[in-house]
Amino acid sequence: VLENDYESLHVLNVERNGNIIYTYKDDKGNVIFGLYDCQTRQNELLYTFEKDLQVFSCSVNSERTLLAASLVQSTKEGKRNELQPGSKCLTLLVEIHPVNNVKVLKAVDSYIWVQFLYPHVESHPLPENHLLLISEEKYIEQFRIHVTQEDGNRVLIKNSGHLPRDRIAEDFVWAQWDMSEQRLYYIDLKKSRSILKCIQFYADESYNLMFEVPLDVSLSNSGFKLVNFGCDYHQDREKLSKHLTLCVFTNRTGSLCVCYSPKCASWEQITYSVFYIHKGHSKTFTTSLENVGSHVTKGITFLNLDYYVAVYLPGHFFHLLNVQHPDLICHSLFLTGNNEMIDTLPHCPLQSLSGSLVLDCCSGKLYRVLLSQSSLLQLLQNTRLDCEKMAALHCALYCGQGTRFLEGQIIQWISENVSACHSFDLIQEFIIASSYWSVYSETSNVDKLLPHSSVLTWNTEIPGITLVTEDIALPFMKVLSFKGYWEKLNSNLEYVKYAKPHFHYNNIVVRREWHNLISEEKTGKRRSTAYVRNILDNAIKVISNLEARNLAPRLTPLLQEEDSHQRLLMGLMVSELKDHFLRHLQGVEKKKIEQMVLDYISKLLDLICHILETSWRRHNLHSCVLHFNSRGSAAEFAVFHIMTRILEATKSLFLPLPPGFHTLHTILGVQCLPLHNLLHCIDSGVLLLTETAVVRLMKDLDNTEKNEKLKFSIILRLPPLIGQKICRLWDHPMSSNIISRNHVTRLLQNYKKQPRNSMIDKSSFSVEFLPLNYFIEILTDIESSNQALYPFEGDDNVDAEFVEEAALKHTTMLLGL
Repeated sequence: VLENDYESLHVLNVERNGNIIYTYKDDKGNVIFGLYDCQTRQNELLYTFEKDLQVFSCSVNSERTLLAASLVQSTKEGKRNELQPGSKCLTLLVEIHPVNNVKVLKAVDSYIWVQFLYPHVESHPLPENHLLLISEEKYIEQFRIHVTQEDGNRVLIKNSGHLPRDRIAEDFVWAQWDMSEQRLYYIDLKKSRSILKCIQFYADESYNLMFEVPLDVSLSNSGFKLVNFGCDYHQDREKLSKHLTLCVFTNRTGSLCVCYSPKCASWEQITYSVFYIHKGHSKTFTTSLENVGSHVTKGITFLNLDYYVAVYLPGHFFHLLNVQHPDLICHSLFLTGNNEMIDTLPHCPLQSLSGSLVLDCCSGKLYRVLLSQSSLLQLLQNTRLDCEKMAALHCALYCGQGTRFLEGQIIQWISENVSACHSFDLIQEFIIASSYWSVYSETSNVDKLLPHSSVLTWNTEIPGITLVTEDIALPFMKVLSFKGYWEKLNSNLEYVKYAKPHFHYNNIVVRREWHNLISEEKTGKRRSTAYVRNILDNAIKVISNLEARNLAPRLTPLLQEEDSHQRLLMGLMVSELKDHFLRHLQGVEKKKIEQMVLDYISKLLDLICHILETSWRRHNLHSCVLHFNSRGSAAEFAVFHIMTRILEATKSLFLPLPPGFHTLHTILGVQCLPLHNLLHCIDSGVLLLTETAVVRLMKDLDNTEKNEKLKFSIILRLPPLIGQKICRLWDHPMSSNIISRNHVTRLLQNYKKQPRNSMIDKSSFSVEFLPLNYFIEILTDIESSNQALYPFEGDDNVDAEFVEEAALKHTTMLLGL
């Protein structure tokens, strides 16, 4: 960020607006205060202190009219005491617009840190500035500084001799400043218990104590510790590596994590804990270090990466912890040894600042730490461990959040390595996780209502690390009304208290209702047409939404077929998911919820289409695949295999498939599989026979002995209603036999035997065969009494004469005549 020839240049602070305050000494030993504006990328001189003193804390107000700084006497021999007699530290407040008066706020023997508050008010400068003073004597004060303007833009401190102050906190042993959110966290000891408290400062210059929560951390003998009150890289590295580390991290989703690493007596084992306060539990990790022959002088660094928290020990390990979904260890990434992601980070002690900023304590350089999509994709492709594949997949999808290019890269890898994972279904996990991220940002609490992973349990150990999970106390909130982050945190805490079982959506109700509808269809007893029409209308909306999202022409013949069963499943899922959201998303407009549901289900289907099209393109298949004119090639078998894996992935979760999927799957199965394997797949439910696929098969294949056997085997496995239609398309004695049997079965269902004349008019029959003649006469009488024929597809009808002809042909075949 900064380029300067002075070796003495040091970064002192990063303010809320991103501006960086630094100091250096000129040739005469004067202390120069500078500011780097991150917006204009320009440096600005703030103030020059014409004495050889060391600055360890500094802050400037948002209008850049006041500068607060704490200085200590130079330790060089021969230098006299430049400060006030008897004082070790001097805290100054300087008017710098223009440079004018200097006021001494503190002249004491203990260190004082300074920090201006930055309210979110950009339209006009506030008449009062607020300055925090943090003392080594374990108290925090807030100074209220009134300023006035004279002679144009000249800014002066009003009543500088009597600045009002408030005591914010006292008797604390640890404190942290959150610059971006203007929060003060501190810990005090009550009966040897560590109590974490938080004060929120507001734009209207008020503040509130927000919560208290006990922590199981040992701070009684740790001394005094401050975090993020400026950049402190003057610490002794030996002490840094053995000192405890404690940080509080939050993000916009309402998470609250406390990361803690106790004092380290030995480097053979490292222990650190993360208190997921918003989840009501903590996790303590223990790892053994490799190559500890050389003395370790680098301490653990905790980094806030929004949805993740990183634990980093330079040269040894990097642990990326999922903050929003910490329950399963496989959703977090643990890397050790020589790894590209570890090597990109500085191998020096690091100080984590607000946001994702870190300070390299060796060079004084500031970095912004971001997760690398390319590194995560490379890890996903190269690692052999399922747990690392799982974590890398989720982290990469978080970084991309619906980016078509990133999804395309992941899908390309999946299509080439569909069997790469043994502990979980790779396609299933990708579909669920990517669909989750597609609607995650739409509204809060979505993470509680939709599954982010298909994996519910993980019992496999992660190499190199052990884990202990414990329940912890929830915070006691000290205010009654919440806004913004605090509303989300309170919602998370309420969820932990009362959400048993969890609210994650599943398709159990959809599965039951779908089976009921299919059963009703088979028996011909379907409920009201309005209900079914509404479900099918939902499916039409999903498909329309899907086609609107992707205007490019599709290579595969999907979404072009009615496929009523998949449309019923699609529509039922829309209805059930919408009801699920309406129950739990209070205050969200119904129209927005409906669109979220359509987007989510459309994304599920789009991902399936994308996976199939990627495989189709990779194997260079063409539309000629859709005809039964040759045996399947290796490329067709590869696509058939990935379609089978897609079917397996969606079947256990009962997710809908794009209409036309089963038809294409069946066509490829007929072409690629031997008959006995094909029939086994049909009988076991791997292949679902659709009317479109079977019609095409009947028309495309001729009546060779092999094809006759295939057609007959398939017709026998069709549902009765579809089977009757298909038989009319096959001009074959076997088809006539089946049609006749079905016709006779229907006629005789309610037949009651009546006394009959034993004399039969033989002249009306083409063949004199008494049993057949008698049977045909009975059928003719029934048809006459019913005064109806039983129509099939087309204009032809089946009657007793058709049955007689079919029976004779069948007998002739059996006798070999």
